[in-house]
Amino acid sequence: MSISQRKKDHLKIALQKKVEFFNKTSGFEKYDFTHCAVPELDLNSIDISTVFLNKKVSAPLMVTGITGGCREALKINKAIAEACSEQLIAVGVGSERQLFESSEFIESYRIVRTSAPNVPVIGNIGAAQLVSVKSFDKIKNLTDVIEADAIAVHLNPLQEMLQPEGDVNFKGVLNSIEKLSAQTDIPIIVKEIGCGISKQVAEKLYNAGIRYIDIAGAGGTSWAGIESFRQKERELALSFLDWGIPTAESLRQVRQFKDLHITASGGIRSGIDMAKAIALGADMCGAALPFLKTAVQSGRCGLNKMIGLWKDQLKGVLFLTGSQSIKMLRRPGVCVKSNE
Repeated sequence: MSISQRKKDHLKIALQKKVEFFNKTSGFEKYDFTHCAVPELDLNSIDISTVFLNKKVSAPLMVTGITGGCREALKINKAIAEACSEQLIAVGVGSERQLFESSEFIESYRIVRTSAPNVPVIGNIGAAQLVSVKSFDKIKNLTDVIEADAIAVHLNPLQEMLQPEGDVNFKGVLNSIEKLSAQTDIPIIVKEIGCGISKQVAEKLYNAGIRYIDIAGAGGTSWAGIESFRQKERELALSFLDWGIPTAESLRQVRQFKDLHITASGGIRSGIDMAKAIALGADMCGAALPFLKTAVQSGRCGLNKMIGLWKDQLKGVLFLTGSQSIKMLRRPGVCVKSNE
């Protein structure tokens, strides 16, 4: 099966099937904010903008890599990129591995930078593919295609294990990530895709020179769920539906590395979730599935409305906790463990 067809399958399944974690949650529901009845703030003066990859964005939010490399991806990526440009937030592309196979759908990736010239754009390649490439020039070409500000190297051992055509040779992945980081001029963001990053893995990545991590914890999209629909025998995939470290717990483990830039994704479904993630140590937040569904159902207008709502929700949390800036959400006592 071609990679393009696989991407088409993933899109169809994500849009039509139940693919989020069945029992395990992101863990954000275990935290509450302490309400401040006298915030002593003007809501209109609260600024939630930040700097990401040396570019100012209106909020610590990115639409993480979703798609590319098939005919259906062009329209989706165009709508997402246009909304991200208008809302001034970061955007990523789906895995660019398909370009190793063919340049037929190259425009489905290029459209992101064309439609979003003013925001951080993040490329995407699988960690397992780093081991197999003979030269990192191929990776550089992927960044050039979209004029990327960074490239995300995604860690997806569970997905590869469950894919009928999966690449399960992860031996040498860490060494390849370290070499790529040393040889490239743009930042490398190492990201999971829904199973979280532990303290031990974060330490290994940190020692390998990585300073950007997207923990992508459990609680959002389950790739075991997606892959289960691509198999005749579903038992193995179904047994891993709830595998992974919840996003809130992954954040707790990884936040100790002080100069590590952490993106929290995995079950982020509102600006309130964003606020909790930031309070727990994240610098940025990301999501994919809700933006994919909105892009297909409501297009750019729907995406603008959704992103605007999330930003208003985040700003509302700052106002109601007496926090002038997003970093103030980390003050002791602002976000506390729930009694429930």
